[in-house]
Amino acid sequence: MKCQVTLRQMARLELSEAKLWYDSQLPGLGEIFLKEADKVLKKLEDSPEIFPLYYRGFRRLMMHRFPYKIFFRVNKNRVIIFRVLHTKRDHYNINI
Repeated sequence: MKCQVTLRQMARLELSEAKLWYDSQLPGLGEIFLKEADKVLKKLEDSPEIFPLYYRGFRRLMMHRFPYKIFFRVNKNRVIIFRVLHTKRDHYNINI
């Protein structure tokens, strides 16, 4: 059974900010970033439990083409995306 993937407001904002930054570096790169994020998030629909528990009950998924990590929780047939963070950010000192 497929899980429903939802993004919290902070995760949406972080995706939007990353897109804008990548577009400022190279026009169109932000759209490529969003397509990669969408591809990675679709993996969570089918099998979110394959990603191990990582931090305070959160699971983590790494993007392949971009240095971002996605923090999420699984609740029955729902996957809730809490944060989308650059790998250089210290996630231990921020509110997830």
